[in-house]
Amino acid sequence: MATSDILQKPLQYLKGVGNKRAALLASELDLHRYNDLLYFFPNRYVDRTRFYSVKELSMAPAEVQIKGQFVSFREEGGGRKKRLIAEFADETGTVELVWFKNYKWVERTYRKGKDYVIYGRLNWFGHRVNIVHPEVEQLSQFQMHGYLGLVPVYPSTEKLVKSGITNKVMRKIVFNLFEETGRRFPETLPYYLIEKLNFVSRSKALYDIHFPSGLHDLSRAQYRLKFEELFYLQMQLLYHRRSRKTKIRGHTFDKIGDYFNRFYHEILPFQLTGAQKRVIKEIRRDVKTGVQMNRLIQGDVGSGKTIVAMMSMLMALDNGFQAAMLAPTEILAQQHYFNLQKWAEPLGIKTALLTGSTKQSERRKILPELESGAIQIIVGTHALIEDRVKFHNLGLAVIDEQHRFGVAQRAKMWKKNIIPPHVLIMTATPIPRTLAMTHYGDLDISVIDELPPGRKPVKTVHMYDRQRVTAYDFIRKQIQQGRQAYIVYPLIEESEALDYENLMEGYERVRQAFEPDGFKIAMVHGAMKPVDKEAVMRRFKEGEIQILVATTVIEVGVDVPNASVMLIESAQRFGLSQLHQLRGRVGRGAEYAYCILMTDNKLSEEAKIRIKTMVETTDGFRIAEVDLKLRGPGNIMGTKQSGIIRLKIADFVRDVPLMQRARAEANRILEADPELKRTENQVIHNVLNHLLRKSRFWSYIG
Repeated sequence: MATSDILQKPLQYLKGVGNKRAALLASELDLHRYNDLLYFFPNRYVDRTRFYSVKELSMAPAEVQIKGQFVSFREEGGGRKKRLIAEFADETGTVELVWFKNYKWVERTYRKGKDYVIYGRLNWFGHRVNIVHPEVEQLSQFQMHGYLGLVPVYPSTEKLVKSGITNKVMRKIVFNLFEETGRRFPETLPYYLIEKLNFVSRSKALYDIHFPSGLHDLSRAQYRLKFEELFYLQMQLLYHRRSRKTKIRGHTFDKIGDYFNRFYHEILPFQLTGAQKRVIKEIRRDVKTGVQMNRLIQGDVGSGKTIVAMMSMLMALDNGFQAAMLAPTEILAQQHYFNLQKWAEPLGIKTALLTGSTKQSERRKILPELESGAIQIIVGTHALIEDRVKFHNLGLAVIDEQHRFGVAQRAKMWKKNIIPPHVLIMTATPIPRTLAMTHYGDLDISVIDELPPGRKPVKTVHMYDRQRVTAYDFIRKQIQQGRQAYIVYPLIEESEALDYENLMEGYERVRQAFEPDGFKIAMVHGAMKPVDKEAVMRRFKEGEIQILVATTVIEVGVDVPNASVMLIESAQRFGLSQLHQLRGRVGRGAEYAYCILMTDNKLSEEAKIRIKTMVETTDGFRIAEVDLKLRGPGNIMGTKQSGIIRLKIADFVRDVPLMQRARAEANRILEADPELKRTENQVIHNVLNHLLRKSRFWSYIG
């Protein structure tokens, strides 16, 4: 049987596994086949190159290994305290080994007079030392299994250990896999690349990652396998991108007409920044080509993404097409609708809003007008994706905060026209370059990295609970100058009732502090009905309410230029990204704005870094980089919705230079051989085909 076929065998057929262990490995570690086990890499290694003698133990580290023989066994204690004590000796002395369970098996299995290797943690009692539940291996077996170097330690669970699948058992199972396959595996990189980058073979890399004889071999194995993982990730992304640009037809917007020009010259509320102009030119270039556009716009809170989206929509309208904007929440959809309608009305453009709470009578009016083309721009939530929502000729779909939509939901939007609409994605969540290079590597990316003229950075300060009076005095002065304020509370309990109670306590405290001054205070939270929430927000926007006490429901979609202060309670409980999004709710006017991060005195090291970062910078991309280092890519991207790419060995934070090298090599190969038809690239072609059948990138409809 070929090695590639062997690797598809179910794990129960591997020596040392069987049905019971296979079921546990599947349920606990998601290991089902030989190949899964082969790529189940150790998460750390223990240096077993050094043997200690018994007389050296007083100077030894916490964990040691000793070569010797069992001298005696004795049982001590009774009931639950019963234990087995063995004397283990080398030529320099003896050490006690202790077992509190399975000791009958130990006494039956280990023989006096035979050579063993023991490994475990030292426990000192005065001048006496013992090792509890040591690993024990016959010296001959130890040498045969190649454990005389760095010993792998595999990820595990409590259930596996209790079921007898210890790290020692895992090592034996993995070793059996290499024995059955003969340690030979087909090459997955072309030989010219292996030679160019001085890589070890795939077979050696895979063996050395599990059983390295030393740090040099381990380092070379890791380098090869990390590169390969990143290389094929980039190869998939770049191949999709090239394929889309050559195979997926798009609508051609070949003219800039009356709608666009009138908006630009008569309605545009401010001068475009250089960044906005650059991004509009990039979009204009895309939509002229006849290839479907898939472009991501990254722009910090308040950078003017909505204006860019509006001008892109006008390009569609000027060429006889409709445009749609999809938002993840009703509040955000309403906010976008308010802005777009304000700009569209003077141009005679008909707009509509469709959300889950749109009344049936309104729906009956909107749907036929959308299908006939009378409605030119529609804004909505997931309601736009429904099958009964039909367009006359959809040319552009703008998606805001796309990571909140699933792959299937997005694909439905693509199918709203015979030729897929152009797609423009907007995100106010700055994405570190590392992640953009991977998760959105199959898209074209534009960055709006300037704030509109007149916008000033928000001044951020950190205050402790004991400084609350000072913070309240500052808010009071701001309101007396005609400004407004947010006071935000976190959702800190798992129980909605307790969250509500926490918010209510805060609300009462704010009322007691500010109502005597004659200020009007209101509260908004996620459990309110949308209509009630909207009523409160409208009153705040119109200036009837001076202080809005809220949960993170105001994180996105609330635009009140007169609000100049945000006080975030228990700021240590928020993630960096959320703090940055919340802070973006103030500073939307021409006046200076302030964000007060209120915490208690006891802060974890991570919380200190988050607070310090927020105080030091308003640069969303710098904040995102810090957030990535603190939380990892899964939490940044939203694992559930984005279908985050999970790496087995490479690291998005630490391996950036290697990722750049892998992308450069993949790009160079595809430029020279776009269809990978050359003989020397056959191996890449085969591996890539296999991966493309399994993967589904977000911009890909298939």
